[in-house]
Amino acid sequence: MFSFLKASAPAPRIDEARTDAEYKKLRWQVFAGVFIGYAAYYLIRKNFSLAIPYLIDEYGFTKTDLGSVGVALSLAYGFSKFIMGNVSDRSNPRYFMTLGLIGSAIVSLVFGLVPGVLSSIPIMIILAALNGWFQGMGYPPGAKTMTNWFSVSERGSWWSWWNVSHNLGGGLIGPLAILGLSIFGVWQSLFYLPALIAILLAFVMLYLLRDTPESQGLPPVDEWKKEKVIEKVESANTLTARDIFYKYIINNKFLWAIAIANVFVYFIRYGIIDWAPTYLKEVKHFSVDKQSWAYFMYEYAGIFGMLASGYLSDKVFKGHRAPPMLLFLVGVLIAIIVYWKNPAGNPLVDEISLVAIGFLIYGPVMMIGLQAADLVPRVATGTATGLTGLFGYFLGSASAGWVIGKLVDLYGWNGGFYALIIACFLGFIFIAVTLFHKPNQG
Repeated sequence: MFSFLKASAPAPRIDEARTDAEYKKLRWQVFAGVFIGYAAYYLIRKNFSLAIPYLIDEYGFTKTDLGSVGVALSLAYGFSKFIMGNVSDRSNPRYFMTLGLIGSAIVSLVFGLVPGVLSSIPIMIILAALNGWFQGMGYPPGAKTMTNWFSVSERGSWWSWWNVSHNLGGGLIGPLAILGLSIFGVWQSLFYLPALIAILLAFVMLYLLRDTPESQGLPPVDEWKKEKVIEKVESANTLTARDIFYKYIINNKFLWAIAIANVFVYFIRYGIIDWAPTYLKEVKHFSVDKQSWAYFMYEYAGIFGMLASGYLSDKVFKGHRAPPMLLFLVGVLIAIIVYWKNPAGNPLVDEISLVAIGFLIYGPVMMIGLQAADLVPRVATGTATGLTGLFGYFLGSASAGWVIGKLVDLYGWNGGFYALIIACFLGFIFIAVTLFHKPNQG
């Protein structure tokens, strides 16, 4: 590993009289850095989806051709989230997360500015995979930062606010595309305008982020909050990647349970949203405008679902993440059945059902990453959250579109909905395995 990426060593403790003020100031500063940085990652993750109509019109590519580019990004992202997550556990997130964002932005610049790139499917697949790899360097070090600066008793609320960043960043892609067209007059600007903004925000993140509290001469967050520390662990400076995996990951049955649960949670998340426009058009007879608004409301309802689930896990369930996830999944099941069985002619019920699914499914989407962090010592946060991400994207997200599409072709829409209902039950079962586990602190 490059020396500048290595985790910072603890600094001498500052004067105790200054500790509270310094801790409070740096927590807000670090949170702002990780929030802005992760939102910037999302500015340049899904740009290619907006380019698809232009690529079809200009180069005559098929949907299958262009779909393979998206699959390359998802698969590379899933693997990177796990592999680079393990590397991030031994790195300084300030530099590691910035490096990934700048790398992803450079790939986006190549997409938009280098002649011939957008006319070649093989080149686009390679670049999309490279972008996915750099994108995988965002979440694990962000999660590591959150666990280092926020204790278990408060982490649910802070973590849910941090996760709002990806909805915010993803939601800005459309307006930035419109702005780029108005300024530059070419659709390729939907790649390079967000990339330039992301590079600027990368330096803002670099300025704001810090490594651990200990690297700033502060005590560990549990000690500062006067909370019980269940387990003391080695420093990231003394552990190897193999040490982290074998000590804290391979035999952690609760972590593997929620990783498997994440497959079904992501299957539901993307199975609903990927097929919502087609289902609403074919079965519910929605216009294009209504489909677009329903899609928008699904995504943005998730913000409130994440915040609600984080608050419940902290304030009602005292740091236990499984109970709110199980409650939300029961709600998802009910909303899916209403969405499915509501006859055409009741568009308001369809819209409310879709908003309810978005609100409820994003609770488990956010909470599984949080619970993964709770299930391991802080030094293994990146690897643990990377593992759940690998399962979610590689098996859940990548399979949802194809599996549901195939079932709909074979058995009609009933087949697709049966798959979603089964996923609800399986996700519930695997999350329930962790119901009585007390999360580690340390």
